[in-house]
Amino acid sequence: MTNTASIAKGLEGVLFTESKLTFINGTEGILTHLGIPIQEWAENSTFEELSLALLNGQLPTAAELAQFDANLKANRAIPEALTEIIKGMPRGVHPMQALRTAVSYLGLLDPQAEDTSAEGRRAIATRMIAQFSTIIAAINRAQEGQDIIAPRMDLTHAGNYLYMLSGKEPTAEQSRLFDIALVLHVDHGMNASTFTAIATGSTLSDMYSCITSAIGALKGPLHGGANEAVMDMLDEVGTPDKAEAYITKKLDDKEKIMGVGHRVYKYFDPRSRVLRDYAEHVANKEGKSNYYQILETIEKVVVDRIGSKGIYPNVDFYSGTVYSDLGIKKEYFTPIFALARISGWCASLIEYTGNNRLLRPDAVYTGATDAHYVKLQDRQ
Repeated sequence: MTNTASIAKGLEGVLFTESKLTFINGTEGILTHLGIPIQEWAENSTFEELSLALLNGQLPTAAELAQFDANLKANRAIPEALTEIIKGMPRGVHPMQALRTAVSYLGLLDPQAEDTSAEGRRAIATRMIAQFSTIIAAINRAQEGQDIIAPRMDLTHAGNYLYMLSGKEPTAEQSRLFDIALVLHVDHGMNASTFTAIATGSTLSDMYSCITSAIGALKGPLHGGANEAVMDMLDEVGTPDKAEAYITKKLDDKEKIMGVGHRVYKYFDPRSRVLRDYAEHVANKEGKSNYYQILETIEKVVVDRIGSKGIYPNVDFYSGTVYSDLGIKKEYFTPIFALARISGWCASLIEYTGNNRLLRPDAVYTGATDAHYVKLQDRQ
């Protein structure tokens, strides 16, 4: 008998669980964590605080946050064996391939890797949140033939990453700008990589397997690679005076514009509004106004032409320019996405597996129903 149930392509609109972590209203451009608007998190909080709040399901006390921050700093260093693996990776590999391999290998080195209890998952989550930035910075340095820089314990999570990347202590403004960018990317509901992590976790697999699965999902250009593609577009445009003609032709030819449109949002992505203001500030301060002016022109044309269809700039539209101004190369934009999203992945995993049910969807069968085996020698 054929299953006649309706199919939700891409699982759009399908509900499979409950969550208290993140709420999105795409029609009105609303994003909240624990009921608090993302704009307030970006303005008042830090990556460390938001990470702990999602893991706990509530705002932490000052003492809880201080202890969590101390735990993160204590776990920043990665095993020497993993450092050697990173150094030995082939030059020119995709950074997300390198990250996927490094995280999987990190699991081999963790004697508690198979602990799937709530306490075990939380301890591993804390270590991975701490070590992701060290791993990504090490991959970047090694791929460029540079010495890997050990983490410092006296810098913020964001500031320490920028330090490990360049060997220079960032300014307070640079650290805060990067911190805000991380806050904006920490969690975003049941996106493809979070769902993938949960699907793996629902089998009661270990945390490292779950996060490796998530990295594989994030690597895809339809999920994590859009901000890199935006920078490619800006380089293709070249100068602000060419932006309007460029984007008008794209729209006339019905070509996809990277950083524009979102599966959930039918209005401005609220994260893009925060990043736009910071992108403008940095561009004006650093004299790097070309990119910003191009984006400003593209946004205006896009909103005028197709905004009525619910297509607006998303978080990737401005994030690349912010990262670029911080000295981060575009091939590392997606790993930076993972550096932030590791907290959301872990929090969602812990929340779901606390009341776990194996995810096992079905498919409508459309193949033959009355076929019979034909011996190999009799096949045409």
